[in-house]
Amino acid sequence: MAKLSTSEIIEAIKEMKILEVKELVDAMKEEFGVDPSAVAVAAAPVAAEANEGPSTVDVVLASAGANKIAVIKLVRDITGLGLKEAKDIADNGGVIKEKVSTDEANEMKAKFEEAGATIELK
Repeated sequence: MAKLSTSEIIEAIKEMKILEVKELVDAMKEEFGVDPSAVAVAAAPVAAEANEGPSTVDVVLASAGANKIAVIKLVRDITGLGLKEAKDIADNGGVIKEKVSTDEANEMKAKFEEAGATIELK
């Protein structure tokens, strides 16, 4: 018997009626002792884990907290903004940095929370 490629098998399945596909699945269960539909369902969570969350996020200051001076210094260090712009972000909140890797964002969040600020990752 000639070996069929994956695409040839899929094309053959596309031409089958639903009842024929069900019979094929039943035959695969019997022949190999494996339920092909269970394999497809089990593979779905693996794919979901690979896409777990975004790869980049925005670091947003929700509240500067009680130690606003330390937060202003951190904003200036991270962004390179001037004193007035950093103070505006500390007073009003806003995006500190956009499209940052999640690891870097978590490090920034830890620094700001240590200074008493509330940070959101969006």
